[in-house]
Amino acid sequence: MSCDAILVGDGPVRHLTAEEGAAYAGPGFVWIHVDSVDEPELSMLTGGDIPEVAANALVATETRPRCERIDEGAIVNLRGPGAQDVEVSDRLVSIRMWVRRGKVNSLTRRPLAATAIVIDQMKAGAVKDPGDLVAAYAREISRELDPQVAELGDQLDDCESELESRNIYHLRGTIARIRAEAIAYRRFVAPDRDALGTLAQLEFDWLAEDDRLHIREAADRFARMAEELEAVRERSALLHEQLTDLRAEEIDQRSLLISIVAFIFLPLTFITGLLGMNVAGIPYKDEPWAFWGVCAFCVLLGVLVLAWFARRHWLRR
Repeated sequence: MSCDAILVGDGPVRHLTAEEGAAYAGPGFVWIHVDSVDEPELSMLTGGDIPEVAANALVATETRPRCERIDEGAIVNLRGPGAQDVEVSDRLVSIRMWVRRGKVNSLTRRPLAATAIVIDQMKAGAVKDPGDLVAAYAREISRELDPQVAELGDQLDDCESELESRNIYHLRGTIARIRAEAIAYRRFVAPDRDALGTLAQLEFDWLAEDDRLHIREAADRFARMAEELEAVRERSALLHEQLTDLRAEEIDQRSLLISIVAFIFLPLTFITGLLGMNVAGIPYKDEPWAFWGVCAFCVLLGVLVLAWFARRHWLRR
Protein backbone atom coordinates (compact mmCIF):
# COMPACT_ATOMS: atom_id res chain seq x y z
CA MET A 1 0.00 0.00 0.00
CA SER A 2 1.39 3.40 -0.97
CA CYS A 3 0.58 6.96 -1.88
CA ASP A 4 3.00 8.61 -4.26
CA ALA A 5 3.20 12.01 -5.93
CA ILE A 6 5.17 12.61 -9.13
CA LEU A 7 6.00 16.07 -10.46
CA VAL A 8 6.32 16.32 -14.25
CA GLY A 9 7.30 19.30 -16.41
CA ASP A 10 9.22 21.34 -13.84
CA GLY A 11 12.72 20.08 -14.50
CA PRO A 12 13.48 16.35 -14.26
CA VAL A 13 10.67 14.05 -13.17
CA ARG A 14 10.87 13.70 -9.40
CA HIS A 15 8.89 12.16 -6.57
CA LEU A 16 7.20 14.25 -3.90
CA THR A 17 5.50 13.36 -0.67
CA ALA A 18 1.72 13.22 -0.75
CA GLU A 19 1.57 16.47 1.27
CA GLU A 20 3.95 18.25 -1.11
CA GLY A 21 2.00 17.01 -4.13
CA ALA A 22 -1.33 18.18 -2.69
CA ALA A 23 0.10 21.65 -1.96
CA TYR A 24 2.09 22.11 -5.18
CA ALA A 25 0.91 24.94 -7.44
CA GLY A 26 3.95 25.57 -9.64
CA PRO A 27 4.65 24.79 -13.30
CA GLY A 28 4.20 21.33 -14.78
CA PHE A 29 1.66 18.93 -13.33
CA VAL A 30 1.48 16.65 -10.31
CA TRP A 31 0.19 13.11 -10.36
CA ILE A 32 -0.91 11.79 -6.95
CA HIS A 33 -1.56 8.05 -7.07
CA VAL A 34 -2.86 5.76 -4.35
CA ASP A 35 -2.95 1.97 -4.63
CA SER A 36 -4.68 1.38 -1.28
CA VAL A 37 -7.63 2.67 0.73
CA ASP A 38 -5.71 3.32 3.90
CA GLU A 39 -7.44 6.22 5.66
CA PRO A 40 -4.50 8.69 5.96
CA GLU A 41 -3.53 8.16 2.34
CA LEU A 42 -7.12 8.43 1.25
CA SER A 43 -7.54 11.74 3.03
CA MET A 44 -4.51 13.06 1.16
CA LEU A 45 -5.99 11.95 -2.13
CA THR A 46 -9.48 13.33 -1.60
CA GLY A 47 -8.64 16.52 0.19
CA GLY A 48 -8.03 20.00 -1.15
CA ASP A 49 -9.54 21.01 -4.47
CA ILE A 50 -11.38 17.74 -5.29
CA PRO A 51 -15.17 18.18 -5.53
CA GLU A 52 -17.28 15.89 -3.40
CA VAL A 53 -18.73 14.11 -6.46
CA ALA A 54 -15.23 13.40 -7.79
CA ALA A 55 -14.01 12.26 -4.36
CA ASN A 56 -16.90 9.82 -4.02
CA ALA A 57 -16.18 8.46 -7.50
CA LEU A 58 -12.51 7.94 -6.62
CA VAL A 59 -13.18 5.91 -3.47
CA ALA A 60 -16.33 4.03 -4.56
CA THR A 61 -16.21 0.31 -3.77
CA GLU A 62 -17.79 -0.80 -7.05
CA THR A 63 -17.02 1.03 -10.27
CA ARG A 64 -17.42 0.64 -13.99
CA PRO A 65 -15.59 2.46 -16.81
CA ARG A 66 -17.00 5.95 -17.24
CA CYS A 67 -16.11 9.50 -18.17
CA GLU A 68 -17.97 12.52 -16.80
CA ARG A 69 -17.16 16.19 -16.97
CA ILE A 70 -17.20 18.21 -13.77
CA ASP A 71 -16.50 21.90 -14.44
CA GLU A 72 -13.01 22.03 -16.02
CA GLY A 73 -12.06 18.52 -14.93
CA ALA A 74 -13.15 15.00 -15.71
CA ILE A 75 -13.71 11.79 -13.79
CA VAL A 76 -12.19 8.97 -15.87
CA ASN A 77 -12.56 5.34 -14.77
CA LEU A 78 -10.90 2.59 -16.82
CA ARG A 79 -10.38 -1.14 -16.38
CA GLY A 80 -7.23 -3.04 -17.32
CA PRO A 81 -5.19 -6.15 -16.53
CA GLY A 82 -3.70 -6.31 -13.06
CA ALA A 83 0.00 -6.57 -12.36
CA GLN A 84 -0.61 -9.84 -10.50
CA ASP A 85 -2.92 -12.75 -11.19
CA VAL A 86 -5.43 -12.81 -8.34
CA GLU A 87 -8.45 -15.09 -8.09
CA VAL A 88 -11.23 -12.52 -7.83
CA SER A 89 -14.58 -12.10 -9.54
CA ASP A 90 -13.48 -8.95 -11.44
CA ARG A 91 -10.90 -9.97 -14.02
CA LEU A 92 -9.77 -6.38 -14.65
CA VAL A 93 -8.46 -3.78 -12.22
CA SER A 94 -10.12 -0.39 -11.96
CA ILE A 95 -8.18 2.88 -12.08
CA ARG A 96 -10.17 5.97 -11.12
CA MET A 97 -8.75 9.37 -12.13
CA TRP A 98 -9.76 12.94 -11.37
CA VAL A 99 -8.07 14.95 -14.12
CA ARG A 100 -7.83 18.71 -14.52
CA ARG A 101 -5.20 21.27 -15.52
CA GLY A 102 -2.01 20.87 -13.50
CA LYS A 103 -3.01 17.87 -11.41
CA VAL A 104 -4.23 14.28 -11.58
CA ASN A 105 -5.46 12.22 -8.63
CA SER A 106 -5.85 8.50 -9.18
CA LEU A 107 -6.59 5.36 -7.18
CA THR A 108 -6.39 1.62 -7.76
CA ARG A 109 -7.35 -1.02 -5.22
CA ARG A 110 -4.93 -3.51 -6.77
CA PRO A 111 -1.73 -2.83 -8.75
CA LEU A 112 -2.44 -2.15 -12.42
CA ALA A 113 -0.01 -3.60 -14.96
CA ALA A 114 0.01 -0.42 -17.07
CA THR A 115 1.13 1.81 -14.17
CA ALA A 116 4.79 0.76 -14.29
CA ILE A 117 4.91 1.35 -18.06
CA VAL A 118 3.30 4.80 -17.72
CA ILE A 119 5.84 5.79 -15.03
CA ASP A 120 8.68 4.70 -17.32
CA GLN A 121 7.21 6.84 -20.10
CA MET A 122 7.05 9.77 -17.69
CA LYS A 123 10.74 9.38 -16.85
CA ALA A 124 11.53 9.17 -20.57
CA GLY A 125 9.75 12.48 -21.19
CA ALA A 126 6.81 11.04 -23.18
CA VAL A 127 4.19 12.14 -20.62
CA LYS A 128 4.22 15.88 -20.03
CA ASP A 129 0.66 16.87 -19.05
CA PRO A 130 -2.59 15.36 -17.71
CA GLY A 131 -3.85 14.63 -21.22
CA ASP A 132 -0.69 12.63 -21.98
CA LEU A 133 -1.19 10.65 -18.77
CA VAL A 134 -4.76 9.63 -19.60
CA ALA A 135 -3.81 8.83 -23.20
CA ALA A 136 -0.85 6.74 -22.00
CA TYR A 137 -3.08 4.71 -19.69
CA ALA A 138 -5.68 4.20 -22.42
CA ARG A 139 -3.01 3.13 -24.91
CA GLU A 140 -1.20 0.70 -22.59
CA ILE A 141 -4.37 -0.89 -21.18
CA SER A 142 -5.68 -1.55 -24.68
CA ARG A 143 -2.31 -2.96 -25.80
CA GLU A 144 -2.18 -5.37 -22.86
CA LEU A 145 -5.77 -6.51 -23.30
CA ASP A 146 -5.54 -7.06 -27.06
CA PRO A 147 -3.43 -10.27 -27.00
CA GLN A 148 -5.52 -11.70 -24.14
CA VAL A 149 -8.70 -11.26 -26.15
CA ALA A 150 -7.04 -12.68 -29.26
CA GLU A 151 -5.92 -15.72 -27.24
CA LEU A 152 -9.55 -16.52 -26.44
CA GLY A 153 -10.32 -16.57 -30.16
CA ASP A 154 -7.34 -18.85 -30.83
CA GLN A 155 -8.43 -21.25 -28.09
CA LEU A 156 -11.89 -21.35 -29.61
CA ASP A 157 -10.37 -22.13 -33.03
CA ASP A 158 -8.61 -25.12 -31.45
CA CYS A 159 -11.90 -26.28 -29.95
CA GLU A 160 -13.57 -26.07 -33.36
CA SER A 161 -10.79 -28.18 -34.88
CA GLU A 162 -11.16 -30.81 -32.19
CA LEU A 163 -14.91 -30.77 -32.60
CA GLU A 164 -14.52 -31.52 -36.31
CA SER A 165 -12.47 -34.59 -35.39
CA ARG A 166 -15.27 -35.58 -32.96
CA ASN A 167 -12.87 -35.40 -30.01
CA ILE A 168 -15.54 -34.04 -27.71
CA TYR A 169 -14.97 -35.57 -24.30
CA HIS A 170 -12.97 -32.74 -22.70
CA LEU A 171 -14.32 -29.81 -24.73
CA ARG A 172 -17.37 -28.98 -22.63
CA GLY A 173 -15.34 -27.51 -19.75
CA THR A 174 -12.94 -25.69 -22.10
CA ILE A 175 -15.72 -24.05 -24.09
CA ALA A 176 -17.55 -23.04 -20.91
CA ARG A 177 -14.36 -21.46 -19.53
CA ILE A 178 -13.71 -19.51 -22.75
CA ARG A 179 -17.27 -18.24 -22.82
CA ALA A 180 -17.12 -17.18 -19.16
CA GLU A 181 -13.84 -15.32 -19.74
CA ALA A 182 -15.25 -13.58 -22.81
CA ILE A 183 -18.28 -12.42 -20.82
CA ALA A 184 -16.07 -11.22 -17.95
CA TYR A 185 -13.82 -9.23 -20.30
CA ARG A 186 -16.67 -7.74 -22.32
CA ARG A 187 -18.33 -6.52 -19.14
CA PHE A 188 -15.65 -3.82 -18.94
CA VAL A 189 -14.14 -3.62 -22.44
CA ALA A 190 -17.27 -2.12 -24.00
CA PRO A 191 -17.63 0.56 -21.26
CA ASP A 192 -13.89 1.34 -21.63
CA ARG A 193 -14.61 2.09 -25.29
CA ASP A 194 -17.54 4.33 -24.41
CA ALA A 195 -15.61 6.19 -21.70
CA LEU A 196 -12.69 6.96 -24.00
CA GLY A 197 -15.02 7.98 -26.82
CA THR A 198 -16.72 10.43 -24.47
CA LEU A 199 -13.39 11.82 -23.23
CA ALA A 200 -12.13 12.40 -26.78
CA GLN A 201 -15.15 14.60 -27.49
CA LEU A 202 -14.81 16.82 -24.41
CA GLU A 203 -13.26 20.26 -24.95
CA PHE A 204 -10.51 20.80 -22.35
CA ASP A 205 -7.49 23.06 -22.69
CA TRP A 206 -5.36 20.38 -20.99
CA LEU A 207 -6.34 17.78 -23.61
CA ALA A 208 -4.25 18.36 -26.74
CA GLU A 209 -5.21 17.17 -30.19
CA ASP A 210 -2.53 14.46 -30.26
CA ASP A 211 -3.90 13.21 -26.92
CA ARG A 212 -7.36 12.98 -28.49
CA LEU A 213 -5.86 11.05 -31.40
CA HIS A 214 -4.27 8.49 -29.07
CA ILE A 215 -7.47 8.23 -27.02
CA ARG A 216 -9.55 7.65 -30.16
CA GLU A 217 -7.05 5.02 -31.30
CA ALA A 218 -7.37 3.22 -27.94
CA ALA A 219 -11.16 3.52 -28.10
CA ASP A 220 -11.11 1.97 -31.57
CA ARG A 221 -8.99 -0.89 -30.25
CA PHE A 222 -11.44 -1.40 -27.39
CA ALA A 223 -14.31 -1.38 -29.90
CA ARG A 224 -12.60 -4.08 -31.95
CA MET A 225 -11.97 -6.14 -28.81
CA ALA A 226 -15.62 -5.78 -27.79
CA GLU A 227 -16.68 -7.08 -31.21
CA GLU A 228 -14.21 -9.97 -30.95
CA LEU A 229 -15.48 -10.85 -27.48
CA GLU A 230 -19.07 -10.79 -28.71
CA ALA A 231 -18.07 -13.09 -31.56
CA VAL A 232 -16.28 -15.42 -29.13
CA ARG A 233 -19.36 -15.55 -26.92
CA GLU A 234 -21.66 -16.36 -29.84
CA ARG A 235 -19.25 -18.94 -31.27
CA SER A 236 -18.93 -20.54 -27.84
CA ALA A 237 -22.70 -20.83 -27.57
CA LEU A 238 -22.87 -22.36 -31.05
CA LEU A 239 -20.05 -24.80 -30.28
CA HIS A 240 -21.79 -25.78 -27.06
CA GLU A 241 -24.96 -26.55 -29.00
CA GLN A 242 -23.00 -28.59 -31.54
CA LEU A 243 -21.25 -30.41 -28.72
CA THR A 244 -24.58 -31.21 -27.11
CA ASP A 245 -25.95 -32.47 -30.45
CA LEU A 246 -22.89 -34.65 -31.01
CA ARG A 247 -23.12 -36.13 -27.54
CA ALA A 248 -26.82 -36.81 -28.03
CA GLU A 249 -26.09 -38.38 -31.43
CA GLU A 250 -23.38 -40.55 -29.90
CA ILE A 251 -25.71 -41.68 -27.13
CA ASP A 252 -28.39 -42.46 -29.70
CA GLN A 253 -25.93 -44.54 -31.75
CA ARG A 254 -24.84 -46.47 -28.69
CA SER A 255 -28.42 -47.02 -27.62
CA LEU A 256 -29.26 -48.23 -31.14
CA LEU A 257 -26.30 -50.63 -31.11
CA ILE A 258 -27.33 -52.01 -27.74
CA SER A 259 -30.91 -52.39 -28.95
CA ILE A 260 -29.75 -54.23 -32.10
CA VAL A 261 -27.58 -56.62 -30.10
CA ALA A 262 -30.42 -57.24 -27.66
CA PHE A 263 -32.88 -57.78 -30.50
CA ILE A 264 -30.53 -60.30 -32.18
CA PHE A 265 -29.94 -62.27 -29.03
CA LEU A 266 -33.56 -62.24 -27.88
CA PRO A 267 -34.75 -65.02 -30.27
CA LEU A 268 -31.45 -66.85 -29.87
CA THR A 269 -31.86 -66.81 -26.11
CA PHE A 270 -35.40 -68.12 -26.51
CA ILE A 271 -34.26 -70.98 -28.80
CA THR A 272 -31.32 -72.02 -26.63
CA GLY A 273 -33.51 -71.85 -23.54
CA LEU A 274 -36.21 -73.91 -25.21
CA LEU A 275 -33.77 -76.57 -26.41
CA GLY A 276 -31.97 -76.60 -23.11
CA MET A 277 -34.97 -77.71 -21.08
CA ASN A 278 -34.31 -80.91 -19.15
CA VAL A 279 -37.29 -82.81 -20.52
CA ALA A 280 -37.69 -85.79 -22.85
CA GLY A 281 -38.67 -85.37 -26.48
CA ILE A 282 -36.07 -82.81 -27.60
CA PRO A 283 -35.76 -83.41 -31.39
CA TYR A 284 -32.50 -84.95 -32.65
CA LYS A 285 -30.99 -85.10 -29.18
CA ASP A 286 -29.12 -88.28 -30.03
CA GLU A 287 -27.80 -87.08 -33.42
CA PRO A 288 -24.06 -86.16 -33.54
CA TRP A 289 -24.71 -83.13 -35.78
CA ALA A 290 -27.51 -81.70 -33.63
CA PHE A 291 -25.31 -79.22 -31.68
CA TRP A 292 -23.73 -77.79 -34.80
CA GLY A 293 -27.09 -77.69 -36.50
CA VAL A 294 -28.49 -75.55 -33.67
CA CYS A 295 -25.43 -73.25 -33.89
CA ALA A 296 -25.91 -72.87 -37.65
CA PHE A 297 -29.59 -72.10 -37.16
CA CYS A 298 -28.79 -69.41 -34.57
CA VAL A 299 -26.23 -67.80 -36.91
CA LEU A 300 -28.72 -67.88 -39.76
CA LEU A 301 -31.37 -66.28 -37.57
CA GLY A 302 -28.93 -63.51 -36.53
CA VAL A 303 -28.05 -62.81 -40.17
CA LEU A 304 -31.73 -62.61 -41.06
CA VAL A 305 -32.34 -60.12 -38.24
CA LEU A 306 -29.39 -57.97 -39.41
CA ALA A 307 -30.64 -58.10 -42.98
CA TRP A 308 -34.05 -56.95 -41.80
CA PHE A 309 -32.43 -54.04 -39.91
CA ALA A 310 -30.47 -53.10 -43.02
CA ARG A 311 -33.59 -53.22 -45.19
CA ARG A 312 -35.32 -50.88 -42.74
CA HIS A 313 -32.26 -48.55 -42.83
CA TRP A 314 -31.84 -48.77 -39.07
CA LEU A 315 -28.09 -49.35 -39.28
CA ARG A 316 -27.20 -46.00 -40.88
CA ARG A 317 -25.26 -43.48 -38.81
